[in-house]
Amino acid sequence: MALKNFTKMEYGSADEMVFGEAKYPLSYGLGLKVGAGFVSPEINFAPRPGAEKNPESLTKEYVDYITKDIMNRAVTLGFPSLQLENEWIHQMGNDPEKFAKPVVVGQKAVMRKFHEEYGVACAIRHTCADPRLAEFGMRPGMDKRHAYPEKTLESFEVAAANGADVLSIETMGGKEIADYAVVRQDIRGWLFGIGYCGSLDMAWLWPQIVDIAKKHKVVPGGDTNCAGANTSMFMAGGYLDKDIPRTFSAVTRAIASARTLVAIEAGATGPDKDCGYEGPILKAISGRPSAQEGKGAQDAHADLMGNLTAQVCDLWSNESVEYHSEFGGSSVQCWLGVIGYEAALMNAAKALKQDKVLRDIYTASDRYRCPEAFIISYDNAYKIGEAIVAEGNNYYLRAKAAGLKAAELIQASNDKGKLKLSKQEKDTLNKILTDLNSLPSEEGKFVDWALKEYKDVQAWNPKNYEL
Repeated sequence: MALKNFTKMEYGSADEMVFGEAKYPLSYGLGLKVGAGFVSPEINFAPRPGAEKNPESLTKEYVDYITKDIMNRAVTLGFPSLQLENEWIHQMGNDPEKFAKPVVVGQKAVMRKFHEEYGVACAIRHTCADPRLAEFGMRPGMDKRHAYPEKTLESFEVAAANGADVLSIETMGGKEIADYAVVRQDIRGWLFGIGYCGSLDMAWLWPQIVDIAKKHKVVPGGDTNCAGANTSMFMAGGYLDKDIPRTFSAVTRAIASARTLVAIEAGATGPDKDCGYEGPILKAISGRPSAQEGKGAQDAHADLMGNLTAQVCDLWSNESVEYHSEFGGSSVQCWLGVIGYEAALMNAAKALKQDKVLRDIYTASDRYRCPEAFIISYDNAYKIGEAIVAEGNNYYLRAKAAGLKAAELIQASNDKGKLKLSKQEKDTLNKILTDLNSLPSEEGKFVDWALKEYKDVQAWNPKNYEL
């Protein structure tokens, strides 16, 4: 399948974007519509430790406990629609036929029963695992010990054939370079690992995912750079954390957006993945529905943009919560309530024609809380999108352009006294601008330089990316 790179924006302006509406809405699953004028909650979950000991116990955990609890609470609270997301644990991806298939089948059967009895519109996203290890090989035939590349593709076949409505993954391409670069605050290494190698890996994998989805008539959703940009974001942390500067994290997110876009260019239709905080940039470019997470994901992690990330979402997620008991019910029931009521607020704003007002309130509440919130504010997300599509046909140049645009936006806001940066943050930003501007304008020269510069990085193997 030939990839169709974006060389122009699908939206005419940033102001056209708002939560609950996408230029290309979707209808799938059991009556669920996404991006069609309505926001639905997307509840994400994980089994308790020990549930994975055998296929029977894992199926019982996912089907009889987690899925039934979720659907019961949706009816109890009167939520008209929802999406479930099952992020596969290792055992499911390592032996899909044995561990995953009964879970996929069983979850869909429960959802169908509730849909038929109560009219709840629902669907389920299966986010298949990417267990591939760079040191053993990222492409079929390379990993002689685990056969992880083959198992990754098998996972999608099993999911699509047995009840998945949406297929997603959090791909690992370029992570070996990104991990090396992030601890050294090396933005050029990050650009090579995620912006370039990560894009090459996505361009290999995602056409195959799209083909599987088409064969089984399900939705190829999207990807996220959770393995890279979220690692950077979590290391930057909050105001008490000093592992890496937040300016560095923000620029890595912009670069990652150019890489995550490849899934859509390969034929993914959205909704993209909730933990991809680059989602507003992708939506600005592609017009595809977006899943996002923020204040409703405090069960999984803290961030500095919990309100802002709701600004243009079409699904609103809790990230992931381990199944256990709370005072208000099981954990999945409690967190469904949190995200479901937030979605109801957004939908009420739409009904009252106040959706753009609420969008702007969401954005304003976090816009200057940290550089990363600032660059994914929908107006800046649009500007970064414009920088990407201007170099749309070249993975290196567009990732570089995204990073530069983010850094320039941050610098301009700081100069105006709005986004306040510490001396360390400003020093980091200046180094980022210097390093990115020092890079060549030709892809070949950059790749030749990077192959020499990072040849000794642990687990690095150019053959993983056909370099």
